[in-house]
Amino acid sequence: MELLMSARTKINPLLSFHFKKQNSNFVPTFTPRVTKRVFVGPIRVMNNPKSFNSVAASVQPLEASAVGRFDNTLPSKEVLDIWRNANAVCFDVDSTVCLDEGIDELADYCEAGKAVAEWTARAMSGSIPFEEALAARLSLFNPSLSQVQDFLEKRPPRISPGIDTLVKKLKDKSTDVYLISGGFRQMINPVASILGIPLENIYANQLLFGSSGEFLGFDTKEPTSRSGGKATAVQLIRKAQGYKYMVMIGDGATDLEARQPGGSDLFICYGGVQLRERVAAKADWLVFNFKDLINSLD
Repeated sequence: MELLMSARTKINPLLSFHFKKQNSNFVPTFTPRVTKRVFVGPIRVMNNPKSFNSVAASVQPLEASAVGRFDNTLPSKEVLDIWRNANAVCFDVDSTVCLDEGIDELADYCEAGKAVAEWTARAMSGSIPFEEALAARLSLFNPSLSQVQDFLEKRPPRISPGIDTLVKKLKDKSTDVYLISGGFRQMINPVASILGIPLENIYANQLLFGSSGEFLGFDTKEPTSRSGGKATAVQLIRKAQGYKYMVMIGDGATDLEARQPGGSDLFICYGGVQLRERVAAKADWLVFNFKDLINSLD
């Protein structure tokens, strides 16, 4: 179903970053987290990030079988106006910016892929609290620091077709771009590097490791570690930056949650990788190709 070409690059393990609320306001800052007990995981520094911008990929279009079942594949004038005038756009990462679900790929690398993928499907449909699903999935394979490092080296991120162009066009319009994910910073920081998104514009979870590299769990202080976390992240961003219009783009129930008072003004469902029908039906706009969003900005 997918024809993909990916590039490989050398990975340097560096300190990841941790969400910290400041006393003066709610602007998130990111500082290295260093304790005697915990090692934070690696991120990758790309020797040539632009080489990933030309990653070629094609996903079998879903429009033919799905478009007739939905009445939101063409945006209203109001939706278009908000989209074109958005001050900030927040993207989900797994199955949106990237073709894969990061935790599923890591679990597969650790030989627990099938069991974890089943939990992911339940979590993304909204049928189970996110924090419960996250803890359950990680407990099935307990990834060590060395496994995460090896995974990042051997399986570079696969970027969805058109996302690099869309992000560039938004940035050219002076629209701020954020990555908001229930995945892990260790796997998302490299994606941000590819797309030229500042690390401080990432809201995601953090894997925790002990002094011997053993898995300890995840940081429950991150807003994205629990149900409603993406909505909380969007609200924090909006309060800190004072944006007039914000848009959330993603494929899952946790992305849909971000559209609420004080949060995102629009939810655009991207169905180009995974089409979750209950989520898609409630979206302000359902798209299957990022070209639709790119062309609509002209």
